[in-house]
This record gives sequence, C-alpha cells and structure tokens, in this order.
Amino acid sequence: MTDSSRVLVDGRRLRCTDVVRVARWSASAELDPAALKRAHEAYLVAKDIGAKRAVYGRTSGVGANRHHIVDPDTADQHGLRLLKSHAGGTGPAAPDSLVRSTLLIRLNQLAAAGSGVHPRLVRALETALRVGAVPRVHSLGAIGTGDLSALAEIALTLAGHRPFAVGSLDPVPISPGDALAFISSNAATLAESVLAWHDLRELLHASHAVAALSYCALHGSPEAFSERVHAQRPHPGSLHCAAEMRRILWGEGEPEPGSRLQDPFGLRAFPQVQGPALDAADALESTLTIDLNAAAENPFIDIETKDAYHHGHFSTAYLALSLDHLRAAIHHVAELSAARLSDLVEPELTGLTPFLSAGPSGSSGIMILEYVAHDALSQLRHAAAPVTLGTAVISRGLEDHASFSTQAARSATAVVTAYRTVLACELIGAVRALRLGTAELPDAPVSEAFRTAAETLPMIPEDHPLTQEITHAEHVLKTFARL
Repeated sequence: MTDSSRVLVDGRRLRCTDVVRVARWSASAELDPAALKRAHEAYLVAKDIGAKRAVYGRTSGVGANRHHIVDPDTADQHGLRLLKSHAGGTGPAAPDSLVRSTLLIRLNQLAAAGSGVHPRLVRALETALRVGAVPRVHSLGAIGTGDLSALAEIALTLAGHRPFAVGSLDPVPISPGDALAFISSNAATLAESVLAWHDLRELLHASHAVAALSYCALHGSPEAFSERVHAQRPHPGSLHCAAEMRRILWGEGEPEPGSRLQDPFGLRAFPQVQGPALDAADALESTLTIDLNAAAENPFIDIETKDAYHHGHFSTAYLALSLDHLRAAIHHVAELSAARLSDLVEPELTGLTPFLSAGPSGSSGIMILEYVAHDALSQLRHAAAPVTLGTAVISRGLEDHASFSTQAARSATAVVTAYRTVLACELIGAVRALRLGTAELPDAPVSEAFRTAAETLPMIPEDHPLTQEITHAEHVLKTFARL
C-alpha cells in the first residue's frame, strides 16, 4: 500500500496515524516554514544564553559530568565528541520503517522549537524523509530516559561520519550545541510504540469479526451482547465491543436465540474482556499524541522568555505505564481467543466431530492449532509482564530512575506477533466449523467475513499440515480490521 498524500510537520498536530503513513506507506513529510522559523529563533536564543551562563550539554558535560565546563578552546569539537561517545548502540539494525518513523517524530519534535538545535539539522531530517535516505540504527541502547545512542547514530550519519543504510545526503556540520539538543529525545521509543499501537489496534478491531464467526459456529446466545445489558455497566470499551458484535452479527436484523442457557466465557464475557483492551489502546494513543508533539528536550529553550530550563521531561513513565497496561489487557483478550478455539474442537458445543476432523475415525483435524495458539499465548504472556517494575541507577548515581519505556515498546512489538498467531488459529477453526456445520449465517457483515476468509483458506478434509493456512489467516486479519 502506498500513500501519495502529505503530512504537514509543524510540531503541534502530528498524529499516530500520520507516523504510520510516512513510515510504512510512503506519505511525504513537509516541514511547515513557520515551524522552521521558530526553530531558528530557538537556536539563536540558545546560542546567546550559552555565551552568558552555563547550559547543560552546551557549555558543560552531560550526566555526572554536568559540572565539568567545556574548554572554550575545544568547544567547536564538543558536540561531535558527545555524539561519538554516545553512539554505542548494539544489537540488530532497526527496520527501515522504524527508522523512518523515528526521523519523522524527531523532526516534528524539533519543529516544536524547544531544542535550540541548528535549523540545518531540522532541514536535513526533512530531506532524508523526502529522498528516502535511511540511517543505520542499532536497536539496543536505551532504558526510557532518552534514545541517546540511536539518535547519536542518526546525527553522525547526517554529519557524514556514518554510512546510510539506504540512500545518502550531503553531510551537515554539527554546531557545538547541537549534540545534546538533537539526541535529548525518546523519538525511537515513540516510533516503535506508535507502530505497535497501530498493529495492536488493527488486531483488536479484527478480533470482533473472528469472535463473530466463532459465535456462529458455536450457536451462541445474543443475550451477552444485549444493549440493555451493557447499558447497566457502561464502560466505553465494552459498550463499543458489544455494539460491534451486534453490528457484525445481525446488522439491522433480529438475532436468533442461542442454543444454550449460558455460553462459555469466550463468548459470554468477550465485551467485558475486550473492552479494557480497546480503552487501553485509546489511552495509549492519547499519551503518544502528546509526546509526538512535545518540546521535551533538556534543557528546554524557551523563545518567549529567552531562557533555558533544566528539567526531567526525558522521563517517559506515562508511556511505559500505558504500554504495560495495553499489553496486559491484550493478554486477557488472547486468552479468550484460545478458549474459543478449544470450544470449537469440542463436539458437545458444536455438534461436529472432535477437532473438526473430516477424515477416517481417529483423524486429528485441527488438533495442532491448540498447541500453536498456546505456544504463542505463552510468548505473549512473557511479553505482557510489566517492565515498569525495573530500576536503574547509572551515571555515578546521578540518574537513579528509569521508566524502561523502550523495553515496554519492544515487548509490545512481540505481543503483536503472538496475538496475531492466536487470532489466526481461532479464525481457521471458526471457518472450518462453519464449513462442516449447518449454521446459516445472517445477512450481516459476518457473512462477508466468512466469504473473505473462505476465499483465502482452503477446505482440505483430510489431515494435512496447517502452517500455510496460519500464514494466510494472519493476512486475512488485515481485511477484517476494515470490515
């Protein structure tokens, strides 16, 4: 998918969806001239303040070296030394889409005009995005107090001291005050968080259609999704989930009664479990939107008061806690998906053969999918563990707290992969059960979901490897998200 539209970068109105468009779909990023003008004003203010008094990272060292004043005779090389010393990341190279999203977020933050960085670095970021030049950035080296190593690698690449992974630009000089002004940001962590948020929200939306197919295959009861029921406990997410289930399952029609007095939890408690995850995704989007447009550099260069303020905006506790919340909520949702898969292979609930087998007696059918789903669920469970319980004391004891939002974002990426697999296994089971059963689908979006999945997933009666079908089912989920 490509996007020929443009995203205006002004430091104030960047949205999470804009980041995804630029990072993955090749939308163009256009810097607002007024924002560049404000960034230039901040640069002049920072330069003037640094000539009059000590400013952290500009006229001094950083971390525990904050009281070490830079020798005026070597000040011209201070910024470059700082970048080289901090470009110590390791691990695998970050994907191009993640680096592009990092470039866009950092560009927008610099456009908020609180860093005091030289405007040529701002323009260089815009140019890199426009021509498709992608720096090579290592994935490890941050703990939620600033993506110092990743951003130092980007700055050194723009300055011509490191090779680009894709494309190239003419090198730009590094001014004495540029180094900390450029790397004082959590842009890389925000970038991974935005992409994970997008993918998880997409899977959550797709899960409504998957659960609806399982509902039909299991002859579920409509009472669990009743508007009357959910009005009594009106949490936004559960209200939305129940409404989506009614829309997908019945459209404008009336539901048929269920086949049992009460359904298993996988159907009956779906809105109550899905709702918190939907709410958590919305809360994370709000947190991300604030941080994408934040002039959070330390020190903050204020063009209105013409002063520099030293502060703790490098801390990303809001982001880390929001990510922990969403991952935990999705673990509960994925547990219900695995539970519905187990229901689908149970003859007492479907009226079909054990494991939906269609071969000779003793055939295994889709038995292996439960193993695959629970393997993925165990991976998700580990990735959902809270990272915010960690601690760090570094820089000779001066920096005695870390949010570990970087690790929270990394874990969210792992949750995407695991949750997608769990949903894909349920989808295969639901489609197979509907093919083998006699249930008539209502004239509603659930019928469209079934046709879409059936066009992609083959019906092979005899026992066979299911690996390719899991992959195909994962691709179908993208279509379901837009159902």
